[in-house]
Amino acid sequence: MVTQIETSEPAMRQGWHGKAQFIYGQRDQKTVPARSFTQAPLKVQRPLYPEGPEVCHSVIVHTAGGMVGGDQLTIDTQTYPHSHALITTAAANKIYGTGAGLGAAVAHTKAIDLTQQTVTLTLDTGSTLEWFPQDTIVFSGARYRQRVRVNLAEGAIWCGWDITRFGRSAGGERFTQGHWRSDLEVWQGDVPLWVDRQQVAGGSMALDSPNGLAGHAVVGSLAVVGWMPSPDQVALLRELWPSDQSGDVGVSRLQKGVLCRYRGPSSEAAHRWFVAVWQVLRPLYLGRPAVASRVWPRLG
Repeated sequence: MVTQIETSEPAMRQGWHGKAQFIYGQRDQKTVPARSFTQAPLKVQRPLYPEGPEVCHSVIVHTAGGMVGGDQLTIDTQTYPHSHALITTAAANKIYGTGAGLGAAVAHTKAIDLTQQTVTLTLDTGSTLEWFPQDTIVFSGARYRQRVRVNLAEGAIWCGWDITRFGRSAGGERFTQGHWRSDLEVWQGDVPLWVDRQQVAGGSMALDSPNGLAGHAVVGSLAVVGWMPSPDQVALLRELWPSDQSGDVGVSRLQKGVLCRYRGPSSEAAHRWFVAVWQVLRPLYLGRPAVASRVWPRLG
């Protein structure tokens, strides 16, 4: 979905700049954080091993509870050869409109403040990284840009998802103002394996266009790159979507992977479908069953 393109970057106020850096390696056949660094408002919980020592689960916590104009998050992660990490977040990431919670003096300034998140994931040979943040809620009036760059060595596998809700839709709010842009790239050396660029302008025709959101408030993508499914496996993934469920889904093969899309009214439905897809895919690309993170909401 593509709408109007911005010609210049807005001015930035000096807000929070949270940072996190994780490096995972193997020690006695156990994946361990060889380095773990965070800077407020980001923190990381202690490593979890709900499926045994081979897979390290890490949970990132945003202690401020949300982001406003001028805030930035930078996350860098590297997996050493044959290590396996699953990274998620403790709660949804809330992106508030410009000036939210900053007081009247700031809220009435004319500066346009951009909220940004930059994620760089580097996977060494034979390693696996599963990047499963909980959903992002972009409130009306927010200006948000996220960049995700995955550097994939030969023989490494990356699986990740992204779920975005536009506006406080449960309360009837629509994304009438603001701007959202997402740039996701997966590279293997100098070869792009998947490049996905999307943007939506608040109040634009894309909110209701059949080529955009089609009146829905939630979009999501799940991708596995570094492993290629068969046509029969792709067909199986399509059958996982309940026929009576509201919303649209799609499954297609990438240059070296598989991509699943969701567009509908419910971030919970998107999450439920992505987990079901992951539960089918993981034994295929990793040879072990999928074990849900302890911080994810229970899906009935």
